[in-house]
Amino acid sequence: MATKASASLLLLPILVLSLVELSLAGGIAIYWGQNGNEGTLNQTCNSGLYSFVNIAFLNKFGGGRTPRLDLTGHCNAAAGGCKIASGSIKNCQNKGIKVMLSIGGGLGDYSLTSKTDAKNTAAYLWNNFLGGKSAKRPLGNAVLDGIDFDIERGSTGFYDDLARYLKGYSKPGKKVYLSAAPQCPFPDRYMGKALDTGLFDYVWVQFYNNGPCQYSSSAGTKNLIASWKKWNSSLKGGKLFLGLPAARNAAGSGYVPPKVLTSQILPVIKKYKKYGGVMLWSKYFDKITGYSSAIKKSV
Repeated sequence: MATKASASLLLLPILVLSLVELSLAGGIAIYWGQNGNEGTLNQTCNSGLYSFVNIAFLNKFGGGRTPRLDLTGHCNAAAGGCKIASGSIKNCQNKGIKVMLSIGGGLGDYSLTSKTDAKNTAAYLWNNFLGGKSAKRPLGNAVLDGIDFDIERGSTGFYDDLARYLKGYSKPGKKVYLSAAPQCPFPDRYMGKALDTGLFDYVWVQFYNNGPCQYSSSAGTKNLIASWKKWNSSLKGGKLFLGLPAARNAAGSGYVPPKVLTSQILPVIKKYKKYGGVMLWSKYFDKITGYSSAIKKSV
């Protein structure tokens, strides 16, 4: 019979292996807010599938525009109807899920025109969605964890300034998190300079709708993994996520079958220290396909 000391030594390799596996474990980030049939925010967070929820989108801001939150099919922010989301946001956060406000998107009317414009936009975001104060606060009194930059149109300048101003609002015990969803061709046209600041905590690169750096049945995983390596070696700070469509019709191209992801891609990219997990577009498509459920144990 083994002594207590020898038994402890026998358990040590198992403990070390468990810690290594834990360090390689990633999370799933999801975009929620663009389809009324995707389920509620509470249902999204209660599913146990996601570590990050990006509320999408604040798709109008900057350049003197009146900011607009568009949660299509869920609520009317302009009429104050989205304040009811406050309780749901707090529920998500109580489960350890980070809830971000995503600004930008593929549609909308936004751009920054100057450093002052970036400063004013940061102040608006702080006072209306983060730790500041405003009489309006479109999502009620819940304090979001940070801001997600999904910049896909408009001018390319001053997002580095916006990142600096937003990070400047961080306080001891309450950090302002920043995330971004650049396209996989490196460097990203809109976010390249901002990402060079090293201020972003999470970067979920869109490895889809971009032929040279995505998966395809003909090229296989080669182009995607080559692009991942480029992003991993070039990204200044933060965790790197593999952004994918949750269904074939969720994007024009770049869909990766779950079995290909779990058997051919994740075993490779999880070896990189900057690996953070997988981002999926979007909750609506994930609800239809169950993509996150199929990959979660492997992420």
